[in-house]
Amino acid sequence: MPAAQAAYPEKPIRLVVPLAPGGTTDILARLIGQRFADGLGRPVIVDNRPGAGGNIGNETVARAMADGYTLLMANPPLVINPSLTKVNYSPLDDYTPLSLIASVPVVLAVHPSVPARTIRELIELARNNPGKYNYASSGNGGGPHLSAALFAGMAGINIVHVPYKGSGPALSDLLGGQVHMQFSGLPPLLPFIRSGKLRALGVASTRRSAALPDTPTIAEAGVSGYASASWQGLVGPAKLPRAIAARLHEEADRFITNPEIRSRVTELGAEPAGGSPEAFAAFIRDEFHKWARVIREIGARAG
Repeated sequence: MPAAQAAYPEKPIRLVVPLAPGGTTDILARLIGQRFADGLGRPVIVDNRPGAGGNIGNETVARAMADGYTLLMANPPLVINPSLTKVNYSPLDDYTPLSLIASVPVVLAVHPSVPARTIRELIELARNNPGKYNYASSGNGGGPHLSAALFAGMAGINIVHVPYKGSGPALSDLLGGQVHMQFSGLPPLLPFIRSGKLRALGVASTRRSAALPDTPTIAEAGVSGYASASWQGLVGPAKLPRAIAARLHEEADRFITNPEIRSRVTELGAEPAGGSPEAFAAFIRDEFHKWARVIREIGARAG
């Protein structure tokens, strides 16, 4: 066994993305695939396994052999879905956390027709017109839905949820003015914010985004304690051999600290992360318990 581990990798590595091609998670996975192939000396094949809100891809890796040849580009549904519906994996027990790759600021953006230029103005508008304003999401129980529901609950406002089958159709209707606002990861919104087709009112993360330095966090703009962010991280199946996990973490660390990669990630509207596997494991645990609590409180369901 030690000799086999020392020879790792001996064949191509499959990196599962639990989403369709396109979007931040897929883009980052393909960047990782290119860089890891150079560092490990073997091809890294990105395998898109969309469906069931991410569960198909997540379960594929949970059931894979713990040999380092099947990895997962994890994102928030990994920790959210178990509290929404029956899944055949445990985010706490069925994976080996390797590295948090990036955090993606979640932004509250409104159509320019909405007469609010700040979070406080939006809250006042919604309070004076309960049920009049709505928000798009990529589907019931997804990260954008939960981010908006958490905001509405903490702000004490009544805004109507309009779920779509994916973030693309939701964004399309937001741009067309069919819906008033949307919580979303920043990358797909950024070009439209910069062009003035959408107005960013607040960043849901705990700190401002480097891509939108003049946009305050929602917490500093009036909803104290509010925080929500998207993220991407690299995990393998549970019980990944220590030597293989260490090698993969080393490659991930090299990826994250590369100046060219950091610049590319920042251009996408994301923020390079990093840190130890132990810190990433603690992050996954905290996110799982946080969203389980939010889902219980708002009665969210999978759709």
